[in-house]
Amino acid sequence: MARKGCTVSRGLHTIPQPPVHPSTPPKAPAGTLAHPPAALLSGDEPPPLADVREHSPFKSLKYDLPAALVVFLVALPLCLGIALASGAPLLSGLIAGCVGGLVIPLISRSPLSVSGPAAGLAAIVLAGIHKIGSFRAFCAIVLAAGVLQGALGLLRAGQIVSFIPLSVIRGMLAAIGLLLILKQTPHAVGYDAETFWSVSFEVAGEGNTFTLLLRALSRLEWSAVLVSAVSLAILVTVPRTRLARVTWLPGPLLVVVAATLINAALLRWAPGLALEARHLVAVPSGGPAELFRELRFPDFSALLRAEAWPLVVTIAVVASLESLLSVQAIDKLDPFKRKSPPNRELIAQGVANALSGLIGGLPITAVIVRSSANLNAGGHTQASAFVHGLLLLVAVLFLGPLLNRIPLAALATILIVTGYKLATPTLFRQMYRRGQVQFLPFVLTVVAILFTDLLKGVVAGIVVGVAFTVRNSMSGALSVVDEGGTRTVRFQKDIYFFHRPALIEALESTPKGYRLVVDRGGADYVEDDALEILHDLEETARSKGIELELRNVEAKPGVGAH
Repeated sequence: MARKGCTVSRGLHTIPQPPVHPSTPPKAPAGTLAHPPAALLSGDEPPPLADVREHSPFKSLKYDLPAALVVFLVALPLCLGIALASGAPLLSGLIAGCVGGLVIPLISRSPLSVSGPAAGLAAIVLAGIHKIGSFRAFCAIVLAAGVLQGALGLLRAGQIVSFIPLSVIRGMLAAIGLLLILKQTPHAVGYDAETFWSVSFEVAGEGNTFTLLLRALSRLEWSAVLVSAVSLAILVTVPRTRLARVTWLPGPLLVVVAATLINAALLRWAPGLALEARHLVAVPSGGPAELFRELRFPDFSALLRAEAWPLVVTIAVVASLESLLSVQAIDKLDPFKRKSPPNRELIAQGVANALSGLIGGLPITAVIVRSSANLNAGGHTQASAFVHGLLLLVAVLFLGPLLNRIPLAALATILIVTGYKLATPTLFRQMYRRGQVQFLPFVLTVVAILFTDLLKGVVAGIVVGVAFTVRNSMSGALSVVDEGGTRTVRFQKDIYFFHRPALIEALESTPKGYRLVVDRGGADYVEDDALEILHDLEETARSKGIELELRNVEAKPGVGAH
């Protein structure tokens, strides 16, 4: 504390902390929310942690099997829609979904993430197919990108995701939740002008997300509204009834069954009110023989062309980032707080992409929408992702006619509820209470993702987060005390190049005739740029009429002090 009569200026003002009373419950650690989203996503109390971590996955099948069915029903139209948007054969999306479900859970140690074709890669795939000339040539690109991903995992490049601020990860989750609500509401009311998978702000030929939403609310399909209303009632009420104890019959599964029966009843007794085929799931239904004839194998000669390798690197890097971001985000929601090894995840994704490219599939990433649906439906281990892949394979081969009876409105309602649980008002209030250092990167990430895409939004959030980190590091690094003709400049923390302006200001504003003391005591590290300023001052202080004293500062110029 400064003595009476002193003038003290500091770059960082310490905020006094309120006293902690014995009766006050302890606060959550700084890196966690007081009420994490996982508590909002689970319908009931999870089993003991040991049941999931220490026992065989078979112990959790009563949770994983129903969750797998729900994820499968959500993933099926997404695989088809993403293939359509990518300008690729529809079968390529289904192949990617099957490979992502059947291969990655066997290698990855991420318990809740689900992998498959990603909407975020659709534009890259569309442009890549056009640039490389054919889908078979593009399959060779996917295979090579998978090999590169695996190499990145072996080189331990997955650790890069650890540098992404938690506020950005939470912003990404909230943005995905809002996107689900905005994008699936039109399908919930029967306005299926936009493809089911879409996450882009601009909608080709339809305006943008908000204009499409307004148009949908003015053109309701009342049968779809009925299906959505019943579906929403089931999802809201089932967790509050005894049915919540029946782990093999989760709310989303009840929704699909009820919605299909409602539309079947309308077809039988009121055909004019029944939903048309364009409002239902649409999958190929020609059987195994037709599907095998549709397979496309890679044209490896494409890899001899110069324009192929920039595309290989682009797909490998973007797919890796999306996967790592999605896995880290779903880990934040895991009620058991398990951590997925990022390098092993990259290896798993690489193997899957190499195999997908080999048999004619799209690029694969871990995807947050299907992963969130998995958690929301009660999934506990990798078994749910594996079974979802198995169901995709069986459905593609044998169950097309049956699946084509499921209303899109029911699946849309499941995704809307999942979105709400990712972007609850409680989460926004909690982030606001954390202060602008947490709240602004969080909000900017949300807004940027809503109006651009996932990767651009995350990059924007990281930039803002880094800016706040630098600003906080700059603040409070120096304290300046003027007392009786003596100015003391004390280093309070490590000094880097971005502290130069504050240091120069403190030194050059010293009045003529003052005694200037520079004390490095509070800094373990002082960068060479700052040391050079001090050593230059040694040479000029006398000419300025200043008596200079350097404490704990090495005399040799140009050498960083530790």
